[in-house]
Amino acid sequence: MAGKLTHQDSDGRIRMVDVGGKDETERRAIASGRITMSQAAFEAVRDGQGPKGDALKTAELAGIMAAKKTSDLIPLCHPLPITKAKVVINASTTAPDFIIRAEVSTRGRTGVEMEALTAVSVAALTLYDMAKALDKSMRISDIVLDEKTGGKSGDYRRND
Repeated sequence: MAGKLTHQDSDGRIRMVDVGGKDETERRAIASGRITMSQAAFEAVRDGQGPKGDALKTAELAGIMAAKKTSDLIPLCHPLPITKAKVVINASTTAPDFIIRAEVSTRGRTGVEMEALTAVSVAALTLYDMAKALDKSMRISDIVLDEKTGGKSGDYRRND
């Protein structure tokens, strides 16, 4: 059976979770995703030859910036003092796609899962924007939380 929704009170009203009574702990989250594109677009982006310049570096920076702005984008997320945000995009060796990985850390009262997921999502959207002149049929997929550490609910690691 699923647990109760944490962002609704007993009357069903939306609320921001009160984390004031929680202990501050080291928290970290890692998320990943992919963007698949045509072989020609893949090669151009991989080689830094996209129509808008170095799409990979731009997307990595966009992901970091997005992690810092998550509470502005997701209505009930707490603003957090992020201590680390890293986004790495690597070319796949098996398909014309890129694997996006974000790692976000903080010392706080709530986790950074949404920040890591937002970083991956915005990095993927930035890659799409940077390469859409080459391939409008790109597909963003598989955005998942891979692991998280810290907090009352304990550690989590995706096992698929």
